[in-house]
Amino acid sequence: MNLNEYKGVYVFIEQKSREIQNVSLELLGRGRGLADTLKEELVAVFLGYGIKDQCQDLISHGADRVIYVDDSRLDKYLTEPYAQALDTISKFEKPNIILIGATSTGRDLAPRVSARLSTGLTADCTSLEISEERELLMTRPAFGGNLMATIVCPDHRPQMSSVRPGVMQKLAVDTARTGEIVEFGVNFDDSKFKVRLIEEVKEAKQMVKIEDAHILVSGGRGVGTAENFKNLEKLADNIGATVSTSRAMVDAGVMSHDRQVGQTGKTVRPDIYFALGISGAIQHIAGMEESEYIIAINKDKGAPIFNTADLGIVGDVNKILPLLNNEISKLTEKKA
Repeated sequence: MNLNEYKGVYVFIEQKSREIQNVSLELLGRGRGLADTLKEELVAVFLGYGIKDQCQDLISHGADRVIYVDDSRLDKYLTEPYAQALDTISKFEKPNIILIGATSTGRDLAPRVSARLSTGLTADCTSLEISEERELLMTRPAFGGNLMATIVCPDHRPQMSSVRPGVMQKLAVDTARTGEIVEFGVNFDDSKFKVRLIEEVKEAKQMVKIEDAHILVSGGRGVGTAENFKNLEKLADNIGATVSTSRAMVDAGVMSHDRQVGQTGKTVRPDIYFALGISGAIQHIAGMEESEYIIAINKDKGAPIFNTADLGIVGDVNKILPLLNNEISKLTEKKA
């Protein structure tokens, strides 16, 4: 393998119902930095049906070039057609780096494409850098989150990495940016399409996704019971926040997994993060440490969460929250 043949940072653009997912825009933001360091181009790979009109948005978010495949077989995500398309593009283009969001779609697609390309894949990365040897340094939690491992792929190309939503930051939109938009034709092997989508049923959810929330009120083991979580919900209602949780409360059946922050949950970056009754295990910290301002309440003054918090209160969260809610209610009544 001649590694010098492989050029460019390529980002797989995930879309659902023709709506570009935020994780892809975040990866374009980080990809822009990697491409600039390498002095190579940043390419967005956009697969779907009826998507041509959205290609310019990807240029505005940092891409130098957009390669898109517009085909009815890519209307809804299915493993084989998407894997064939990305594999075909990768073998033709010979990218140096491929970045994919670690979503349910990305986690299904990335390993299949890496196997077809006979290269490695580093999953769930929290940091991506370029070494002095111009190799991609892919850092991710290892051994249950107890340490961070930096992985390189020196002998194979492309270098592939997946990154969870909320870890990277997208660039500000620049509508003045210009770039190249290219349609790519894929000769699909329909005989390998063994799965077809019969029906798509969307679950109706009224709650804001925790990774999109500006303020999160997150409760952990110290909150205790579902009854005590009502105080968190009241606080969230009072300040216009969204409720989230730690793994302990998901395991206890108090909250659903889509509300979990941490290494095995979601990575979040809100403006304000309330860590209530959360001790601050490294697995949880990995999911929220990039929050703009962190407020922690815990009765254990030695809890690791205080090392990360901007404001810490030592005390029983179940005694402090009712008092806090009362004070907020009084302020609200005065303003009214």
